[in-house]
This record gives sequence, C-alpha cells and structure tokens, in this order.
Amino acid sequence: MAASSLEHINITVSDTMKTANLLCDLFDWHIRWQGDAIHGGKSVHVGSPDTYLAVYSNGDPVPSKEDSYNMRGGLNHIGVVVDDLDEVEKRVRQAGFTPHSHADYEPGRRFYFDDSDGIEFEVVSY
Repeated sequence: MAASSLEHINITVSDTMKTANLLCDLFDWHIRWQGDAIHGGKSVHVGSPDTYLAVYSNGDPVPSKEDSYNMRGGLNHIGVVVDDLDEVEKRVRQAGFTPHSHADYEPGRRFYFDDSDGIEFEVVSY
C-alpha cells in the first residue's frame, strides 16, 4: 500500500490575513498561496513546504454556538508540532492569547490556546 500524509486542512476564519500572519509569527510558517476562493471568498495557504492550513473567509462568518466535541464533524483542535515549546508559548502569550491545559505526557509536552476566532490549537513538542 502506498504511504499517505495529510496535505492540508481548510478552516473558516474572520480575517484571512490576520490569521495567516499570526500562524507565520507563531510557527515560523510562510504564505504558500493566496487568492480568490469558492463563494466569492478569499483563501490563504499558510504552512510548510509539505503541509498547510487553508484559511478561508467570504466576509463575516457566523460564529458557531455548538460545542465541537459534541457535534458530528466538528473541528476540535488543530495540532502543531514544534521544536521549542517554551519559545512558542512565549509567542502565544505575546500575541495576547492564554495558553492552557499544559501537560507532560509520554511521549512529549503540550499546551493549548484558542485564537480570536475560537479555534483551538494544540501545540506539542516530542
């Protein structure tokens, strides 16, 4: 069987460039592509040469009132592996977000934070 890997995840945000710039600042990612997208929206692909997040908006999206962990198909969090967990946590705090749910576990360490759109990120270091 051929090997496979995750290429991208597409998420809806309120401001594509604000989110893309934040992700670049936090994770040392870069913008791979940006342009027009479905339903008159705009997308920005931000990440590494191999994987990326497509951040999409077509105006002012409606915030969800649902708990993603109780909704079929819900996006619970996005996990990002980093080399220096302490440095990224410092960047998260400097960006105005509050890290939470810290844990040391086998095989690594992690924390979570919620961005300005309420998207939860898990940041982990192995």
